[in-house]
Amino acid sequence: MRFFVGLMGNWLAIEPFLATGTVDAFVMEENCSPPAIDQYAEKYQVALVSVSTIIGVPGTEHEMPYYPQKAEEMADKCIHIAIENFKKRHGKIKPMVPRHVQKAIAGFSTEAVLNAIGNDLQNLVDVIVKGQLKGIVALANCSTLRNGPQDWNTVNLAKQLIKRDILVVAGGCGNHGLEVAGMCNLDAIDQAGDGLKAVCSALKIPPVLSFGTCTDTGRISMLVTALADYLDADISDLPIAVTAPEWMEQKATIDGIFAVAYGAFTHLSPTPFITGAPKLVKLLTEDVESLTGGKVALGDDPVEVAEKIESHIMKKRKAMGL
Repeated sequence: MRFFVGLMGNWLAIEPFLATGTVDAFVMEENCSPPAIDQYAEKYQVALVSVSTIIGVPGTEHEMPYYPQKAEEMADKCIHIAIENFKKRHGKIKPMVPRHVQKAIAGFSTEAVLNAIGNDLQNLVDVIVKGQLKGIVALANCSTLRNGPQDWNTVNLAKQLIKRDILVVAGGCGNHGLEVAGMCNLDAIDQAGDGLKAVCSALKIPPVLSFGTCTDTGRISMLVTALADYLDADISDLPIAVTAPEWMEQKATIDGIFAVAYGAFTHLSPTPFITGAPKLVKLLTEDVESLTGGKVALGDDPVEVAEKIESHIMKKRKAMGL
């Protein structure tokens, strides 16, 4: 029996995933539950399991609110549900698995990055000082069709950033889009600028580091905090930025507010639904910078946004004497 736990794709990929006919049980938590998922479950005979009290989609056969102390027991129950459903659907549903396969190096963490540079942040500082690595951008976002095809803005912005020798650290549904686009494997090094290309080749890492889900934003901030502590600098002084080029739902709002409060230049696309509140717009795009050092920047064109982010990073580099 095979099972997968973790980031198997973004939310727009869930329905096509079920349509492969290879899924016996789909366990949902938080927002991993498209409203029409019951139609796919019925057609492809998938057992729907909810492990969150928030989930209430039609067709959910099994509900078991998540309790950390019962995680092992719940995992056993999910496996049992899958086995029993396999018996019912085996031979009735014909698998239709796409032949194209894309490799991705995933599972990066603060510890993994530090290990890659010999557990010495000076090695990271050195390549930043030399200009091989201009800066670092955290990309943490959803996947939406509001401003283009699926993951179009995410992938093209990431390509523009690495071309400018800016390392991308990714999390969320957009992270999966970058994995599918082939930007999280060593072949992607060829798409990076000469400086970043040299760094990635030496460390044997891709130019886009896959940190995981949107809820891993905290883990990404740990790396930035470690760098700030090492340099004895404020977060807002560092040559870094945050982008959510296809933000969509409530967790993205939390991540965005956190990034601004953290002191980061934070790009958002599409434009948040706050334009009817001019005082709030002014606060987030202008005034908040004097409070936290961070601010919100808008833009839907990946080239123009990359230029804004690069300009911000170069401004911070100059202020630090780099």
